[in-house]
Amino acid sequence: MKIDSIVNGIVIDHIPAGKVMEVYDALELDKLNCSIAILKNVKSQKMGSKDILKIDHEIDINLDVLGYIDPSITVSFIKDQKTQKKMHLNLPRMIINIEKCKNPRCITSKEHHLDQKFYLANASKRIYRCYYCDSRIEKTK
Repeated sequence: MKIDSIVNGIVIDHIPAGKVMEVYDALELDKLNCSIAILKNVKSQKMGSKDILKIDHEIDINLDVLGYIDPSITVSFIKDQKTQKKMHLNLPRMIINIEKCKNPRCITSKEHHLDQKFYLANASKRIYRCYYCDSRIEKTK
């Protein structure tokens, strides 16, 4: 299989195998009008197998979304077929409008104009809590 190199764009690598479509949907890549390569179950010495996304266009990427999905994901920004910058992600300290609070008594269920904010309460267990009502969400791998 041959996937052309990217002239200007982004490579999202080290996506855990089977999560590429979650990344695709979370970044709303279906709204782009450019070439996107989705590589699933690529052999990896480090991970066993992994998924990769190649976007043949320069776009703004929400790194918090990617870090929330999985902090082991890496993002490479390509310019003139050369990697200009490679970023290693972390769990974001706060996520905004990525998840919705499931507490029906939370103010965000009535005040729809408020941002859905969650702060990182426990990094090792990947637990976030609602900024307004302190309800818990846990991001499983």
